[in-house]
Amino acid sequence: MLVALLIFIVLLLLRVPISFVLGITTIVYIILSNNMGLLASAPQRLYSALESYGLLAIPLFMMAGELMNSGGITKRLIDFSKTLVGHFRGGLAYVNVLSNMMLASIIGSATAQIAMMSRVMVPSMEKEGYSREFSASTTATAGLLGPIIPPSMMFIIYGVTSGTSIGAMFLAGILPGILFAAAIVILIALIGMKQKWPTQERAPIPEMLKSFFRVIPALLIPGIIVVGILSGVFTPTESAAIGSAVAAFVGFFVYRELKLKDLPSIMMNTAISTATITMLIAMANLFGWMLSFEQIPQNIAAWMTSLTENPLVFLLIVNIFLLFVGMFLDGIAALVILVPIFIPIIANYGIDPIHFGVIICINLTIGLLTPPVGTGLYIASALGNVKMETLARAMLPFLSVSILALLMITYWPQMVLWLPGMLE
Repeated sequence: MLVALLIFIVLLLLRVPISFVLGITTIVYIILSNNMGLLASAPQRLYSALESYGLLAIPLFMMAGELMNSGGITKRLIDFSKTLVGHFRGGLAYVNVLSNMMLASIIGSATAQIAMMSRVMVPSMEKEGYSREFSASTTATAGLLGPIIPPSMMFIIYGVTSGTSIGAMFLAGILPGILFAAAIVILIALIGMKQKWPTQERAPIPEMLKSFFRVIPALLIPGIIVVGILSGVFTPTESAAIGSAVAAFVGFFVYRELKLKDLPSIMMNTAISTATITMLIAMANLFGWMLSFEQIPQNIAAWMTSLTENPLVFLLIVNIFLLFVGMFLDGIAALVILVPIFIPIIANYGIDPIHFGVIICINLTIGLLTPPVGTGLYIASALGNVKMETLARAMLPFLSVSILALLMITYWPQMVLWLPGMLE
């Protein structure tokens, strides 16, 4: 087991994709343990990880995001954000957060959102006089809203792994997402006052109304998804299919920017993104199986429960543990591995699985911006053309408010559970 752990650490440091790290480590462990029976059943474990109806929502939401990007919907969301908050001190920074908020309800993936918005917002903010490192750090942090505001890939995977209602998870993420965005906005306001950024003229009312009417078709998609799930008209998976259909309709017939020639690249991008995520889920399940064979989950559970009987202290320990895990493991991989460990434990502490699901997803999402394996940090650094060390320093205030928001969500469960309670 120690050799396998060493290989795991070395491969991570070499920046090998996390799915390959998990798979290689597991295979090495099986060979070294001389238990070929495990190797024979490994393909079955890989397949069983993906044998879930709920996971069908992933490619459908991915496709909805691709259709919206190609159909001019993203551009209109950003334009609407500019007319709404662009005149404030630090206007483009607020536009960045608001645009990410609206896009989060469409894309559902932090890495995809950070990549897309880094290309758009970092150059725009730099032209307006913002430093490149501030622009990149704002974009990266606001991109974390992707897995919080529904629909969320991580919520889907948590729901499938834990047996929790995906619809309830979607609703549970709305208010924490707003709180998270508010925390970023407050930080930007404080930085803006300190650095005395200039203000801009407010957009005329006719222009604001014009921009609003242009964006209404784009906002229909998340509206239909949330209302449909809340009313029980369709499941999250069905809502993903309907969201894709509406996105295609808006792109083809309303905005008329989506063309038939765009469909092959949209399908290809969807397939690549889906393959990346599903491979990660399968390999993480295989890795988790290896850990279970070594009884590591049981040992972790016993250790954690021995530390305290107080659920509030337990949640603090869990947050610290997850922030550490997020520094090394991809969020989706960590979810697949850790959720089966924690679900029995939280039952002993009387913690609601929906509340815990939001905590663990947000926590592991923050890990995207923490070295050494912070995928979001590397994406923002590369696309924003900022040195990693410079960006990491610029991220510190944003990470601080993110953790503060996480603690508020942790110790204010009613904020998380209020909307899902409406389903009961």
